[in-house]
Order: sequence, then C-alpha cells, then structure tokens
Amino acid sequence: MRRRCVRRSLAFSCGSIPRGQAISIIQLPTREGRQTARPDESCIALVGNPNAGKTTLFNSLTGLRAKTANFPGTTIERRLGHTRLADRRVKVLDLPGLYSLSSVTPEETIVREALLGRLANQPRPAAVVLLLDATNLERNLYLASQVLELGLPTVVALNMVDLAERSAIEIDVEKLCDELRCPVVPVVARSGRGTDDLRRELEHLISPDYEPHLPMTGEGLCDCAGCPYKARYDWAEEVGARCVNGHSHANAHQTERIDAVLTHPWVGVGAFLGIMFVVFALIFWVAQYPMDWIDSGFATVGSTIAQWLPPGDLRSLLVDGVVGGVGGVLVFLPQIAILFFFLALLEDTGYLARAAFVMDRLMRKVGLPGKAFVPMLSAHACAIPAIMSARVIENQRDRLVTMLVLPLLTCSARIPVYTMITALLFPDQPLLAGLVFTGAYTLGILAALVMAFVFKRTILPGETTPLVLELPGYKMPSLRSALFATLDRSRIFIKRAGTVILVVSIVLWALATFPKSPMPVQAVENLAQAEQLAATGQVEEAATLRRDAEKVTAQSGLAHSFAGRLGRLIEPVIAPLGFDWQIGVGILSSFAAREVIVSTLAVVYGVGETTADEIPGSLYDTLRAATRADGTAVFTFATSISLLVFYVLAMQCLPTQVVTRRETGGWRWPVFQLGYMTVLAYGSALVAYQVLVGVGFV
Repeated sequence: MRRRCVRRSLAFSCGSIPRGQAISIIQLPTREGRQTARPDESCIALVGNPNAGKTTLFNSLTGLRAKTANFPGTTIERRLGHTRLADRRVKVLDLPGLYSLSSVTPEETIVREALLGRLANQPRPAAVVLLLDATNLERNLYLASQVLELGLPTVVALNMVDLAERSAIEIDVEKLCDELRCPVVPVVARSGRGTDDLRRELEHLISPDYEPHLPMTGEGLCDCAGCPYKARYDWAEEVGARCVNGHSHANAHQTERIDAVLTHPWVGVGAFLGIMFVVFALIFWVAQYPMDWIDSGFATVGSTIAQWLPPGDLRSLLVDGVVGGVGGVLVFLPQIAILFFFLALLEDTGYLARAAFVMDRLMRKVGLPGKAFVPMLSAHACAIPAIMSARVIENQRDRLVTMLVLPLLTCSARIPVYTMITALLFPDQPLLAGLVFTGAYTLGILAALVMAFVFKRTILPGETTPLVLELPGYKMPSLRSALFATLDRSRIFIKRAGTVILVVSIVLWALATFPKSPMPVQAVENLAQAEQLAATGQVEEAATLRRDAEKVTAQSGLAHSFAGRLGRLIEPVIAPLGFDWQIGVGILSSFAAREVIVSTLAVVYGVGETTADEIPGSLYDTLRAATRADGTAVFTFATSISLLVFYVLAMQCLPTQVVTRRETGGWRWPVFQLGYMTVLAYGSALVAYQVLVGVGFV
C-alpha cells in the first residue's frame, strides 16, 4: 500500500511493502538495569529529520569548537564539537539527518548503532537532543517515537517556533511534554532564542542525580497487518491533533505559488542557471578586493625574503617554491569562501531542495538515479566524499554509474583553475567572468548527464529508481550557520595548501631547478657587454643587459631541468591543444590535486633569480607576460579556453581514483574512469582550440 504524505512538501511515498514485515522493537533493560549501566556522561547526541535545523543548533552550541570527520570504519560523515554545561566540558555529536531508525540506509544504521552505543570508539550518548520542526510536527513525530523508545535521557528541542507563530500554528508545549514524557524546549536555533533554556535542561539530564524518564513502549507502537509503519503514523497523527492548533494555509499557498515557478520543468531549470550566474558574478565582484590584498601580501613577503637572503638556491626555493607556489593557490581563498557562503545560504532558504527536484526529472531520463543528486551536490565540493556517499544508492548499477560521472562535476579544487583562466581573459569584467564561470559549471553538469546516458545505453543498461526528497518550507537563512560552514571549508582548504600543495610546490621547484646547466653563450655575452657599459657610465643600459642575461639563463635552466625534459617529452601530444611544455608540466603535476597547476605555473614561469630591490609580479602578470619560443603569447584566448575545457572534463586527481578503487573493489573501473575522462577532455579541448583558431580567436 502507499502511505499518504503527512504534508504536501514531503515529496516521497513508502512504496509497496511486503506483508508480514514488522517493525524492529528494541527490548529495553529494566529500570534498575538502566541505572546500573549508565551510558557515558561526556557525550550529547543531536538527532532529527533533515532540514530540522540540527546543524544550526550544533553550531550554536559549539561555535567553532568543532571538526568534521567520518565515523570509524565508515564513510558516513559526522561533526563532533564541545560545549560547556555546568562547568563541564561536554562532547556534542551531530548525527546525520534521517526520517527513521529502520536501518534501511547507511545513515539510519549508523545513527541507530550510535544511540545504542555499538560503534567502536564511540560511547553511548549520555543524553539526546531530539530536534522537531514546529512547522511540521506531525511528520517529525515518527522519528521521535523510535528515538524515545531507546530510553536515553532526552530533551526535545522544538525548533523554528518563530516560523510556526508567523504561520498561525499554535503548539501546546506542556501537552506535548506530557505526550512524549520528556522535557520540550521551544527554540529558534537560527537566532539563539531558547538555547539557554535548552542548556539548563541538558545540565539536568547529565547530572548524577537525574532520574531517567520511562521509555515509550506502550500503546500505539505495535505492529499491524498490511503496513508495519501504520501504528507509528497513527500515533504521530493523534499526538499532532492533540497538541497542534491552527494550520498554515496562507503560508502553504505562498509556498505553492513560488514552487510553481522554481520547480517548473523548464522555467525551474532557467531559474537555477540564473541564480548560479548571479552567485558567480557576485563572487568575482566581491572577491577581487581580498584577492588583491592577498596577492600583494605574498609579493611583499617574497620581496622581503629576497632582500634578506643573497642570490642562490635557498632564496629561489623560498621565493619561487614556497611563497610563489602556496601564495598562487591561497590567493583564491576569498572566492572559495564566498562560494561556500552563498551555497550555505541557498541551502538554508530551502532552494537547493527545489533545485534537486528540478534536476531529478532530467537525471532520471539520462540514467542517473534520483538519489544521485545528493552525491552530485556534494561533488561540487569534492568528488571524494561524493563517491563515498554514493553508498546510499541501493542498486549496484545505479551506484556505479553515479561514481563514474561524479568527477565530471566541478569540485572546489577546480575553482582556482577557473578563476585563474577567467581572470586572464576578463580581469576587469566580472559579468563576463561570471558568465564563463557559469559556463564551466554547466559544461561539467552536461558532460555528466551525457556520459550517464551513454553508459545507460551501452555498458550499464537498466532502469533507474525514483528520488526520495523532502521539500522544506522557505525560511530566512542563518548568517551564523553560513559563516561557520564557510570557515570550516576554508580551514580545510588552507590546511591542504599548507601540506599537500606546499610539498608539491617544493618538489616542482626542485624539478624545475635541477640539474644545473651552464650559462648560455648569449647570457655570457650580455654580461660582458654590461660590464663594459657600466665602466663607461651607461648604468641603465647595463642593467637592461643584466636582466636579459638573467632571463635567458632562467629559461635555459628550466628547459634543461627534469621538469623541462619531461614537459618537452609530452609537448608534441599537447601542442594541438595550444599548450606548451610548461603547461604540460602543470598538467602532470596536477594529478596530485587539480589546483596544483596554479602553483605549478607560478613556479615554472617564475623560476629564476630575483634581485633584492625587485618585487615579484603577481601570478596574472607573470602568465600574461609568458611567451613561446617565437615570441608570441602563451595564454591567448584560444589557449585559455582550451585549458578551461580540459580541466572541466579531465580526471587530474589521483586521490579520487584511489577512493573509486576502494568503493568498486578493484582497479578495473578506476582505470576506465581515468581513460574515458582523459579522452573526453583531450578531444573537447582539441575541438575548442582548433575551432577558435580557425575563426580567428587567437
């Protein structure tokens, strides 16, 4: 049978359920047994439905004292932070959002095991904060019935009561407390309203003299014939009817009017692209100022080091390898931070769920399952957790198709590459830069959809499964939560720049510096002429010849270095794309991480001695001044577009390959993934470059 949705915005159905399937009822120990086997008192778990405001409350309780990691032995993400309750330092565990504890999905299994204390290195929580959405209480009570059965000390945080008040929904808190047999605290996690009361209840729950409440094991929770979920749904409806007065008719009508536009099959897609374009344009407009400050800061650091140290390998290592390499990547931090900030705001408003709904219609037609939207959305941050999160897709074929196309979506590692190229093309035109940025994102999405369609019709045929997705109500976003999410992602990016990218930059500097080669004849002649001119008082002319000698020496040294030899080895292959051997070095180095090409280009185009009184130019100035052997510019319009297309579609990420291998159980599919993406990237970049050159865009 099919279960009627509790609210129109809950866009799913239970589907057909085999008769005889029963709810798993947890057998609880006696009251005396629970008292003698108290759980660990140092951890509080947050449990709730998706979009109930759980993460916002977590941020409010812990602030920046939090870290993101996976549960031991799993790929399910968790957030663990700390807060102080009654002068005690208490752990706060943010569990994944879910609708039930039925152990159907990996998230449900993890949450259930965590609450029962069955996870390794994760003690059973001392108390539970159960978040219920005040605007949709009836639906949230289904999960509440299962959590309360566990017998853990529990306090209900009735969140979003401000939205309920504006929608003329009245909830009898005292009555709800009696029905659930646990304390209920009205809160507004976004603004912090009621969090002090919640803290006081938590202090009471974790106190040594706390008397646990009786678990809900009585009426309304038994199995029934036909649908094993009916008893819980009936109980939720009865409790909702007794505790809630008023309905949100006006708000529902307004939501329906907005959804009529944003979820329209064609208008919704256009609205999604338009919103993304505005976001990217704002990113370029707002980020240009802090980017200039960071760029100038690293230039100042480089010039200071050049003044302190004498010419030699050590100064070159610090200025060109460390400062130039790491600075060339960190300069993009403002854009990455602003992007995540806007995405967090869009998610908090409820719009991203609508975007998922719109894109699902197209995804199912090309062979991607509806559940693939969540991994695809997270792939725009990083393909690695996206591939791991594909485990929520039950069908093996659907899961494999999803994993194969996820790396085509634009991850945060590609953002520095996109930013570098768009800044080279349109340095002072944020609207055009935003258009190119949007085009790059769109190309990645279209490529993923096209390849999924190809795989469905060829090597992985089969039917796709429908999407299970909740459409939350619209609400004002939380600036605080968006800032916390942005700081969390920025911290990860900075850590990566200070570790992986730093090591790669130093290695690349070494490859571009050694082995040493003798000074070219032209440089020797220039220096000799400079000495003669200086002796006759022609100082400026002598300085010009010395700079020419340094430039020729640097170019010759790079050409004869390990990096230069490797780049020249592959140059005939990449030349049809408009790439020279230096870009080839960047392509090879970026297999460690895509964004490494930025620091690589900063190194290979900036290697050479820097005089003490000379401030190193910015990355953009260096790349714009780069020339080929015949004196023509390297980064022409055609070459820049070709490089952009290549990086939109190329794999260029060995860590992703390792994760794909682990998830598929062998190297067959990772090798296939690398092969098809490389061919796709090379062919598309070749067409782009040759067409642009053919029509005169050079």
